[in-house]
Amino acid sequence: MQLTKFGHACVRIEKDGRRLVIDPGGLTEPHALDGAHDVLVTHEHFDHFSEQTLRAAAEADPALRIWTNTAVARQLDGLGGRVTAVGEGEVFDAAGFEVKVYGAWHAVIHPDIPRVGNIGFFIDDTVFHPGDALTVPDSTVDTLLLPVHGPWSTTGQLIDYVREVSPRLAYAIHDGALNNIGTAMVGGLLGANGPGAGAPYSHLATGGTIEIG
Repeated sequence: MQLTKFGHACVRIEKDGRRLVIDPGGLTEPHALDGAHDVLVTHEHFDHFSEQTLRAAAEADPALRIWTNTAVARQLDGLGGRVTAVGEGEVFDAAGFEVKVYGAWHAVIHPDIPRVGNIGFFIDDTVFHPGDALTVPDSTVDTLLLPVHGPWSTTGQLIDYVREVSPRLAYAIHDGALNNIGTAMVGGLLGANGPGAGAPYSHLATGGTIEIG
């Protein structure tokens, strides 16, 4: 299985010619969807979901299917059965990958800011993309895509999260607002020089590709 990181929180997973894209949002290059068979969207925030980009991709490829939560599905009305709303506990096939859904809500930013729905996707019992939440799956995770920077978490919380999930590997996502100094700072705390997260941590640059599984 091959994983390529695109802007911010978007990744593409490929296996045997099948391509699955997760969270192609407003900070993601539109070409991330080139050749995609199916798309997963964790929630409605602009950095994870771009209605314009998804509608353009759907128009270009009539076979493209999109799996997401109910709030995003409502914004994609008009695409009919090509958009499927899913929720916690559901299991489905997307682009030939088995996908399990975990979680229901975005992490709390502030008590005065209403929460939106958020679902995480566990791909082929190997890769977990939590969206904007620190959801812990009830299964062993090989590769955790770790949202390392947002207004709803601290690096200390991320350390505890990695310890709880206990993946074999953790790779940074959700880092589009970090400059080089911030990236190095987070990496120092989550990596070997920090207090210990219990799993090797790596920062994957935009456009970088790794083999997983």
